[in-house]
Amino acid sequence: MARLIAHLDLDAFYATVELQRRPELRGLPVVVSGSGPRAVVTTASYEARKFGVGSAMPTSRALRLCPQAILVPPDFDAYRAVSAKVMALVRGTVDLVEVLGLDEAYLDLSGLHSPKAAMRRLVTEINQQTGMNASVGIGPNKLVAKVASDAEKPRGFCVLTREQACRRFAGAPPSLVPGIGAKTAEKLGKLGISTLQQLAATPDEVLAGAFGGRQGPWLRAAARFEGSSHVEPVRIAVSESRETTFDVDITAHAELEVELQKLAEKLCEGLAKHGRTGRTIAIKVRLDDWTTVTRARTVGEATNALDVVFGVARELLREYAPERPVRLLGVRMAGFPGEPEEEPEERGDQLALPL
Repeated sequence: MARLIAHLDLDAFYATVELQRRPELRGLPVVVSGSGPRAVVTTASYEARKFGVGSAMPTSRALRLCPQAILVPPDFDAYRAVSAKVMALVRGTVDLVEVLGLDEAYLDLSGLHSPKAAMRRLVTEINQQTGMNASVGIGPNKLVAKVASDAEKPRGFCVLTREQACRRFAGAPPSLVPGIGAKTAEKLGKLGISTLQQLAATPDEVLAGAFGGRQGPWLRAAARFEGSSHVEPVRIAVSESRETTFDVDITAHAELEVELQKLAEKLCEGLAKHGRTGRTIAIKVRLDDWTTVTRARTVGEATNALDVVFGVARELLREYAPERPVRLLGVRMAGFPGEPEEEPEERGDQLALPL
């Protein structure tokens, strides 16, 4: 039986929830974001997007693009409540659902009677019961479905075969495909590859030489819209973390340890709430020049005890002893029983670029 996968994406989800709670802001450029000097945009209303404001953009830049933007602080309790209602409706229509975050999901429509009609009814039901609008993409695999759902937003409904996707997006840049970021697109550009059609026609050996034996062939397959059609109903995180970006860079090591303890407390509280324990404890340190350093260590027994987690994290931080001001600090737990473990011991430095 041919696979048929849908990707359902709630349009401007966080902003829509806020507009429901603040109807006086309808029609105005609303940006859901914190207000600190290093805050980033969570999402924006379509009125703000017309000015170029987008998710993950620094809020300072968003305000330069749209000085009249109205900042609204995020309320994730409210978003989770609305998301739960939406996903209950989704599961009432389709048995096999893979939820991604609060505002999107993959649905396996294989074997469903009149799948397109069923999805149109679902979108209507979601709007009537929650006020949310959704865009839907349908295709033979997740990749086609995802790109199709983005193609005609907002309130889009796009059904494509793999071949139709190849033709429709032949002239699109490689960055259209999820997983191909700006750095990869830039590197492809240096090879003279600026469209998905060109990428799909590039031999595997050429791409493997530039990107490695694993990523190179994947890039060509992605450009041909070849992807997985497996919908996983339960997504269990292989790690849990807490991190924070400071409004002002921190240089004092004692102050960093205080912040690290706060993060460890939040992490252990979340682990205990869900009954999870792990063996690999790690820290993440981002310096003022955006160099990002991770350090990890594996303990003998799985734990979520604060004294153990903070104790190991503090040792890792002291051993690293950052010599430059720190802009971001995080702590992570991995190596949960029955799940793949991350590499133990310590890991080296890596350069991370801003979103």
